[in-house]
Amino acid sequence: MAGLNKVMLIGNLGKDPEIKYTPEGVAIAKFSIATSEQWKDKDGQKQEKTEWHNIVAFRKLAEICGEYLAKGKQIYIEGRIQTRSWDDKDGNKKYMTEIVADRMQMLGRAGETAKGSAGPSPDAGSVSEPTVIEEDVPF
Repeated sequence: MAGLNKVMLIGNLGKDPEIKYTPEGVAIAKFSIATSEQWKDKDGQKQEKTEWHNIVAFRKLAEICGEYLAKGKQIYIEGRIQTRSWDDKDGNKKYMTEIVADRMQMLGRAGETAKGSAGPSPDAGSVSEPTVIEEDVPF
């Protein structure tokens, strides 16, 4: 039986996306979003926990993220979980778990964009992931 690796998140960006390009010119966007849950403890006191999720997008979706997203923007992300590993400069094995985004939808007021201009919300469709050669430390 096949497995399922699917993630759907709604959260707010912690900072503006960081955009880089591979030597072949493939765009890569990296950013984090926060999701929060609230509950009342046994004493009736409101509690909140925030979880940070590392997101990576490729190609056209990465370019859209770089153009339209900014710190604080609420978005919907759909993708899959991926854990990658690399050796740092001292030869130590490092790991990072992140969400590889297939789809992104901006939430909030219609026509609102991160860069301050009004315009339509882009429809960020499916993309395939390129092979990326890791450096000493991931960006």
